[in-house]
Amino acid sequence: MSDTTATASIPDNLMDLFRRPIVATLATIMPNGQPQLTPVWVDYDGEHVIVNTARGRQKDRNMQRNARVTLLLIDPENPHHWAELRGYITESTEEGAYGMIKKLALKYRGKEEYSLPPGEVRVTYKVALTRVNGQ
Repeated sequence: MSDTTATASIPDNLMDLFRRPIVATLATIMPNGQPQLTPVWVDYDGEHVIVNTARGRQKDRNMQRNARVTLLLIDPENPHHWAELRGYITESTEEGAYGMIKKLALKYRGKEEYSLPPGEVRVTYKVALTRVNGQ
C-alpha cells in the first residue's frame, strides 16, 4: 500500500474522540528527519481530519515540505480509549481558514471567537487517512 493512498476512515467506536474537545497530538517530520509533536485542535469532515495553524509555524513548514503526518487522540477520562491516525496532507488553503479556526474555537472553548495577532495568516490542512488504530 502506498503512503499516499487514502484507504482508512474513522470507525464508529472512535468517533466520540472527534465529537468532544480532545486536543490531538500532531506528528510532523523536521528537515533532519526528527519527528516534531504539537498539540492541535482537530475536526473530522467525514473524509478528512482537519488541522488549522498559522502560516510559518514549524508544523506548517514541515507539512508543506513532507505531507506525511500522524495524529494521536487520547480520551482524558480513559487512557485506554485512543485513536492513532496516519495519513498525508491532501489540501492546504488559506481560504476560509479564519472561519475554520473560529469553528474549532467554538468546539474547544465554547465561543466562536478567535483573535488573530497582527499579521497572522491562518491555513487549514486536510489529512487523508491511510491507517487508523485505536480502541
